[in-house]
Amino acid sequence: MKDLFDLTGKIALVTGASRGIGESIARLLASRGAHVIVSSRKIDACQAVADSIVADGHRASAFACHVGVMAQIEAIFEHIKSEFGQIDILVNNAAANPYYGHILDTDLAAFDKTVEVNIRGYFFMSTAAGKMMREQGGGVILNTASVNGLVAGDKQGIYSITKAAVISMTKAFAKECGPLNIRVNALLPGLTDTKFASALTTNDKVLKMALHAIPLGRVAHPDEMAGTVLYLVSDASSYTTGATVVVDGGMLA
Repeated sequence: MKDLFDLTGKIALVTGASRGIGESIARLLASRGAHVIVSSRKIDACQAVADSIVADGHRASAFACHVGVMAQIEAIFEHIKSEFGQIDILVNNAAANPYYGHILDTDLAAFDKTVEVNIRGYFFMSTAAGKMMREQGGGVILNTASVNGLVAGDKQGIYSITKAAVISMTKAFAKECGPLNIRVNALLPGLTDTKFASALTTNDKVLKMALHAIPLGRVAHPDEMAGTVLYLVSDASSYTTGATVVVDGGMLA
């Protein structure tokens, strides 16, 4: 029987992959046979993850890309075209959340940074990958959104708004790209133990309130998000597109 989770021969680009959920995704996809391009803003951190993956006997390389900068998006896809000639999987995981506070006090700089990475970055990463996928006959795009895209997080207003946009973007791309054999889905993580979420996980009062609302009674480990991503980018989910999969320990229940 065919291994539906086998990614041998696939080229996968994972953004925000130098740590946290992105790193876990990169490691798992590589373990299933994909050549993973580990990407984030800083090349040293990317290279360290890629080197570790290679040391484990898998295939990976590193390329720095700030998805909030259009020229860097163009550069990474030029690299992929020249180096690999294909892209089978794009995981849009890089994100910005520079402001934690009352929505009325959100300043323009925080607004712009969050929007340029979480919306504009995801959009143009997806169009660049999608054009290559259209030419080669198909591919898969996975967007990391958030449960905050469904229920806005307290003091996380603009971040929640952008993640709601990612959910809508996922459905829009899925609808128009389905006929091109390009599937587009989204992962919606709940509270996860990452540096990105440290404003929540290191605040005892906030953490206690959050855990009270999570039936499993704990914060997720980044590795617990990667399995869902593997499903969504593999042939195991070949008839799944436009889906938003919540992985939140039951919080929204």
